[in-house]
Amino acid sequence: MLHNEDKFLILLLAILIDVSLAEPPSFIHPTVYFGKTIEKLHRVSTRYLKSGTSLFFAGLISTIFVLLIGIAISLIPNLPISMSRNYRASYLVEIILSAILLKTTFSIRSLESHVSKTATDDIELQRECTSMIVSRDVSHLSRWELCSASIESLAENIVDGVIAPIFYFILFGLPGAFAYRVINTCDAVVGYKNHPYLYFGKFSARLDDLLNYIPSRISILLFLPFSPIKVINHVRVAKFKINGDKPIACMSAVCNIRLEKKGYYSFPGKKPEINDILRAIKVFRVVVVEWVAISLTALIIWAHFFE
Repeated sequence: MLHNEDKFLILLLAILIDVSLAEPPSFIHPTVYFGKTIEKLHRVSTRYLKSGTSLFFAGLISTIFVLLIGIAISLIPNLPISMSRNYRASYLVEIILSAILLKTTFSIRSLESHVSKTATDDIELQRECTSMIVSRDVSHLSRWELCSASIESLAENIVDGVIAPIFYFILFGLPGAFAYRVINTCDAVVGYKNHPYLYFGKFSARLDDLLNYIPSRISILLFLPFSPIKVINHVRVAKFKINGDKPIACMSAVCNIRLEKKGYYSFPGKKPEINDILRAIKVFRVVVVEWVAISLTALIIWAHFFE
């Protein structure tokens, strides 16, 4: 079992790997396989099941199946230390493997890279790059709407892509981080409120809401140092979604820009421009540094005073 000093080393190394190296190729990235597996199970289920109840339970069982796969992968670093007589060597292997696997559950450099590509004057290229990070149809969005969509994705992924996986790693180790990544991936692939995902994806969607409840509120605290009054005022009206609108409301407040997804939410401010994407990325960096510093400090305090 990992101690908090071990978690400190693993998290620090995982962050260094993330910011220093490119994202692992898709053919060896666990998250890619989680998504492909749940999508395959969805296709099979909808082929043979028709009622909402049967599809709901199929989605529940499928999500648990992928979850067990994720947890099994997270236990791989334990194998060297249980099989080897050389404790020091196996311990080092366990730390390195854990860090590599933990890195696959969060994304800092890759997220920033994808969003920065949308900061282009070529509107067709911006449209193409934005379509890669949002689920909405961008074909008819105006310039400011494209900028808004890009910044919204950046803000929302602060929780999904950074805060939450690290939060669950601190609490439950690598299995916690992988469990979160599996549930979040299942929600991203099948957790929609429209046909044909409505019933099949309901379990993963509700579970994702539950797991993101605390991390999304942590994001509010991380944005507060920028402009406490504005952030609080924006969050007070962020009642459109359970979790996702909280970091979006905060980013809107800090950058003083209008962030809007028609029919879902709208936060006041000036219409965003290309330079606002770059401003939002700078805010993102500060928030990430805050969270990493808090997480590492918490592990050290926990290790020295509570173990």
